[in-house]
Amino acid sequence: MTQDLIATLPKAVLHDHLDGGLRVSTILEIAQDEGYRGLPTADEAALLEWFHQGRSGSLERYLEAFEHTIAVMQTPDAIRRVAHEAGLDLAGDGVVYGEIRFAPSQHRRRGLTREAVIEAALDGLAAAQRETGIVLYAIVDAMRQDTDAEAVVAAATVYLNAGVVAFDLAGPEAGFPADDHIVACRAARDAGLGLTIHAGEGDGPDSIWRAIARCGAERIGHGVRIVDETTSIDGETGGEIIDLAPLARRVRDHRIPLEVAITSNLDTSAFANAAAHPFGALYRAGFAVTINTDNRLMSGISLSDEYRLARDTFGLGYADLGAITRTAIEAGFGDWPTRRRLLVDVIRPAYEAADRPSTDSSQA
Repeated sequence: MTQDLIATLPKAVLHDHLDGGLRVSTILEIAQDEGYRGLPTADEAALLEWFHQGRSGSLERYLEAFEHTIAVMQTPDAIRRVAHEAGLDLAGDGVVYGEIRFAPSQHRRRGLTREAVIEAALDGLAAAQRETGIVLYAIVDAMRQDTDAEAVVAAATVYLNAGVVAFDLAGPEAGFPADDHIVACRAARDAGLGLTIHAGEGDGPDSIWRAIARCGAERIGHGVRIVDETTSIDGETGGEIIDLAPLARRVRDHRIPLEVAITSNLDTSAFANAAAHPFGALYRAGFAVTINTDNRLMSGISLSDEYRLARDTFGLGYADLGAITRTAIEAGFGDWPTRRRLLVDVIRPAYEAADRPSTDSSQA
C-alpha cells in the first residue's frame, strides 16, 4: 500500500471541526483585513508551527488555540470562505463524504445571529460541493460549558433538510456532563436532527454512558475511553480485547459509531503513543470505529494522514480501511440514497480494486 494510493482512495469524515481546519494563509489574510491583532505571529511558517498542538498535553490546553481561529470567523464572508476552503481541502484529499461541525454561538461577537452563521457556513459548503462533487453536511454544536444549547438547537432546526443534519455537544467534558443539556438533546431528537455528543475523550466511560443513556446520542465523538470498560489479554489499552463490561457491550452490539481521531487523542495526551491507542483493538473486537481528523490545523494532519497512521500502527490492509470507510458512510446522518450511491458506486469498487493485487499475490 503506497501513500499515494491512500491519498486517492475515497474517504469519509464524520468529525471535522470547521474552526479547527483553517488555512494559515487565510487566518493571516482575514486578520489583516478585519484588524485582528491577537495572533502570536504574523509569519506564516511560524504561525503554522504555533497552531500545531502536538505537545499541548491536555484537552483544555489544546482548545486554547481556537481563540484565534474563532476570532477571524466573525463575519459572513469569513465564515463562508473558511467553509468553502474546508470543502475544497477535504475533496483534494480524496474525501467524498464529510460532516463538518461548528458552534454558531462562538461567531456572534460582531452581532451575527446564529442563523446567519449557519447560513454562511452552508453557503460555503455548498460552493465546495458544486466545484468538486464532494458531499458535505453540517453538524451544529453547542458548547458544554455554556447555557444556550436550546437556542442552538432552535437555530439548527431551521436548516434541517437544508444542509444541517445533526446537533452536537462539544467542549471540555470534565465538570460539564452532557445531561446538563438533556432538554436540548431531546429537542434535537424530537425535531429530527441526528445527535452526536463528544464523550470519552478527556473523561471516562461515565461520560459515554451519560451521552447514550441519558441524552440518547446516536454517535459518540471520540469515545475512546470505552476501552476502560474492556479487558485485554495483556492489560494494555492497545492489546487484544477478550471481555466487555455492560456499557462496552452495549456500544459494540448496538453498533453505536465511535468518531475516533487518533492524532488528536495523542495531542491531548489521552494515550502515551500511537501503539497504546485502542483504535486497533476496538476495531478487531467489532466496535463501529471510524477514522476522523477532528482538527486538521491544530493536529497538522489530513484524513489521508490518519488513514496512514491507522494502517501503519494497527496493521490494517485495504479491506480493513474499506470496511472502516463503509462504517462511516453507513453511520452518516446525511441523505441515505446519496450515501448508498457512494457505498455502491464509489467506496466498494475502489477498495476492492485496491485490495485485489495483494489478494492475487497471496494466492500465487
